[in-house]
Amino acid sequence: MVGYFPAFKGLEAGLATTAIDHYTHLNIAFANPDRDGLLVRDGGMTCMSGGAAGNVTLVELRQAVTRLRARGAKVLLSVGGGSIPSCSGDWAALLGPGKREALAAELAGVVDAAGLDGIDIDIEGELLTAIDRAGDYTPFVAALSAALKARGKLLTVATASYEGGMIPVSSIRYFDLVMPMSYDAIGPSGVPAERLALGVPFYGYGFGKYAPGGDFRSLLAAHGDTVLTSDVIGSACAGCDYLTFNAQATIRRKAELARARAGGIMVWEVTQDTDDQLLGRTIAAALAAPSN
Repeated sequence: MVGYFPAFKGLEAGLATTAIDHYTHLNIAFANPDRDGLLVRDGGMTCMSGGAAGNVTLVELRQAVTRLRARGAKVLLSVGGGSIPSCSGDWAALLGPGKREALAAELAGVVDAAGLDGIDIDIEGELLTAIDRAGDYTPFVAALSAALKARGKLLTVATASYEGGMIPVSSIRYFDLVMPMSYDAIGPSGVPAERLALGVPFYGYGFGKYAPGGDFRSLLAAHGDTVLTSDVIGSACAGCDYLTFNAQATIRRKAELARARAGGIMVWEVTQDTDDQLLGRTIAAALAAPSN
């Protein structure tokens, strides 16, 4: 059971208030390299937002890893993100020939320095497509995989599930977990079941008077028990006012599907759950239930 832990919402606040008891893996999101390919400079992460406090320091990252691991989870650093921040270097250039090995070594060095259990890659959409078309994605992943496996560390990936945004098939064998973000689309993957984690959302999209949507805890507070059984509030039609999300019942069914057909569940993201981990507990119970 993999959960993304959003450092950009405030690392310390998240550590203090977010319950994560059921998660086996937590991906701290997100870090990016600077234009020189460095993730750490002068004791600070070069491009890793910690919310209002500014960039996360290496000491803060190490402390967060220690605290999260103490709760029983493996802790990875997720790099990239759906929207690459302006402080980031050009991933396409940094993964080119003669440069990708240096970035792989930099990432492995951060794993060592922060005591991480591995790296999660979350390069998406047009950027991923451009890198792959240049022939640079799989060679980078192979180099990073070699560096991490030499340390006994993990390499995972979150990938879009629409054609043109998926990771190339040639890269799949290098990842310990492949996590399609199936909450935004569907598509084939070709990943062995035991290395496949089905992505589920702890948020919804809103349209009309319900825009832009919100996290599950807010939806439950605003709309009550309706969000436990129904995936839509309002009328889902063009120009209408409605919310669409995964109800608790749908999350349970997806977890049951993952138990039967995959290796687990991936959640975006853990702070969007209720204080008592309603969705987290629902997933954990479904994954642990006897096979039917």
